[in-house]
Amino acid sequence: MNNNKVTIISEDILSDNWYTLKKYTFDYEREDGKVERQSRESYDRGNGATILLYNTEKQTVLLTRQFRIPSYVNGNPSGMLIEACAGLLDKDNPEDCIIRETEEETGYRIKSVQKIYEAYMSPGSVTEILYYFTAEYSDDMKVSQGGGKEQEQENIEVMEIPFVQALEMMKSGEIKDAKTIILLQYAQINGLFKA
Repeated sequence: MNNNKVTIISEDILSDNWYTLKKYTFDYEREDGKVERQSRESYDRGNGATILLYNTEKQTVLLTRQFRIPSYVNGNPSGMLIEACAGLLDKDNPEDCIIRETEEETGYRIKSVQKIYEAYMSPGSVTEILYYFTAEYSDDMKVSQGGGKEQEQENIEVMEIPFVQALEMMKSGEIKDAKTIILLQYAQINGLFKA
């Protein structure tokens, strides 16, 4: 931490149950020189990686569908979200993480990925940086049914969807997950699917 306009006064753990929720009290020097004392909560769940798996021959993408309690309690009637494959780094580097998560969640064993960028997902309250990747997949890479790890209670449905349909699902609101929308738009903007 090297911003000389910020002085951390205190750091208190509010919860360390699933991940870590901390309350920071700090002094922040504004542009006009005035120092303000502020308090903010920050949720640390670790960093993650996500990937858009695509097949140019079939013009498809692999997505997942699973229950997400935060979406359910915030108005999603079923709690189900359609998403790009993703996972927490768990002390791996981002590339190893997303290769592992791809096989666990989708059942496809990919060997190489292309990093496209990294981004803070909700910087006002969550520390997570998400690393974004793409990779081509083919039917011969399928090694299992996927679905996630049973001990992690993931219960993931794998969906192979035509790319054009995925774009329509995004526009209609059937796909509401930010990382998935970002990856689908990346594919569209960068011409991963040539006409």
